[in-house]
Amino acid sequence: MRIWRKDVTKMTLIRVVSSVLLLVLMQSGALCARRFRGGRNPQPRRSPPPPTYRADRGDTTESFPLDFTAVEENMDNFMTQVKNLAQSLYPCSAQKLDYDMRLNFLENTSVTCNDGSPAGYYLKESRGSRRWLIFLEGGWYCFNKENCDSRYETMRRLMSSSKWPQTKTGTGILSPLPEENPHWWNANMVFVPYCSSDVWSGATAKTDQSGYAFMGSLIIQEVVKDLLKKGLENAKVLLLAGSSAGGTGVLLNVDRVAEMLEGLGHTAIQVRGLSDSGWFLDNKQYHCTDCVDTASCAPTETIKRGIKYWGGMVPERCKQAHEGEEWNCFFGYRVFPSIKSPVFVVQWLFDEAQLTVDNIQLTGQPVQEGQWRYIQNLGTELRNTLKDVPAMFAPACLSHEVITRNYWIDVQVKGTSLPRALHCWDRSLNDNRNNKAPPKGCPVHLIDSCPWPHCNPTCPTIRDQFTGQEMNVIQFLMHMGFDVQKMAQQQGMDPSKLLGMLSSGS
Repeated sequence: MRIWRKDVTKMTLIRVVSSVLLLVLMQSGALCARRFRGGRNPQPRRSPPPPTYRADRGDTTESFPLDFTAVEENMDNFMTQVKNLAQSLYPCSAQKLDYDMRLNFLENTSVTCNDGSPAGYYLKESRGSRRWLIFLEGGWYCFNKENCDSRYETMRRLMSSSKWPQTKTGTGILSPLPEENPHWWNANMVFVPYCSSDVWSGATAKTDQSGYAFMGSLIIQEVVKDLLKKGLENAKVLLLAGSSAGGTGVLLNVDRVAEMLEGLGHTAIQVRGLSDSGWFLDNKQYHCTDCVDTASCAPTETIKRGIKYWGGMVPERCKQAHEGEEWNCFFGYRVFPSIKSPVFVVQWLFDEAQLTVDNIQLTGQPVQEGQWRYIQNLGTELRNTLKDVPAMFAPACLSHEVITRNYWIDVQVKGTSLPRALHCWDRSLNDNRNNKAPPKGCPVHLIDSCPWPHCNPTCPTIRDQFTGQEMNVIQFLMHMGFDVQKMAQQQGMDPSKLLGMLSSGS
């Protein structure tokens, strides 16, 4: 009887929310004479947000924020009923909605960017949701005074906040548009700019010797502390996400954030991690070069030098496992076994940044046979390091970063998109907490088995570096020096059959 009543309550709540949305849509439809121009990712016009009721300010204008939290665990049912309605509502009411995240500087002014300017974050609140998404930006790093000086001259926004804009528009998983972000569009969105150049690991102030501050790990902690005063204290879920260096930053900091919140008494907040394109390998380069900058230096060597220069911090359990060689903790497959918090790993099997530090250049002349074998082996090595990761999404594509791209909804592995896989992961974690069986037909461990870059037909579009023209899979592989006859012979199949498999992504 209790179960029946609970189901009735949920369905009643969904019907009520749907009815309210319908009423709002009908009202906004009368005001909305024009629709936005079509396209995959329409960009709405923006204007200042409407006044809302805040008791502490004494304003008199009322608002009626909807609390979606109660139906978040039943989002499949909820989205089926109101997704199209919400998609229509958003563009139609754009003149009343503020899509942008707004810049906030940290209250603790002693925590700074590399050059001593104040660190900060961009925030778009969603007062009807108890889900929070904090995204860590990527952007390589520097590991000594010389290449940090060069970075400061050429990429100053990654070391200083002096010219950051006042607003930022979220895309991909940070987008407030349900057609671009089907399961997280209603979350509170936070974008933390990368200005510490330390893979989000540093905790040292500026010195005369270093010339720069390296406070990436402290910036994350201070952002969370600031957000507690802005509604995070009532959160149900906090997803710490990041791409590239930010993805590695997630692996290094997710447990530290969870432990800090627990220490502050916020034990009800479920802290999770989403690491995109931050699962690097400490493998041997295709050919070794002098360690001059981050693009030519072997991954292990840059991190060994960097961790000393930054005063880098690594998770305590990983530190104990690799005492004296803490640099190991910057590589996903080495740090992951020590992480307690749930983490979802997104990783291209042929990551462009990994190939760059491995000294494989994919521009200009077709690759040599040795390079081709090296690229294939890289995919195999990555698969092997990911096999024991419970929740992951690994397409056989040549690319880098994805979760904030507007095409992130298009890439699939075995028929499942990344947003769908993340939603399945959310559901599985909720079901585990409630002692329910995991949902059927909702996979969370997705990895391509085909062996070549872009053998997955849903990979992002490749363009010729010189002509700018799009290339299909076969054209791309030919461009890279792929020998169909030889590869077919190695696989023991007819060349035409191999071409057909490549075309279909089999």
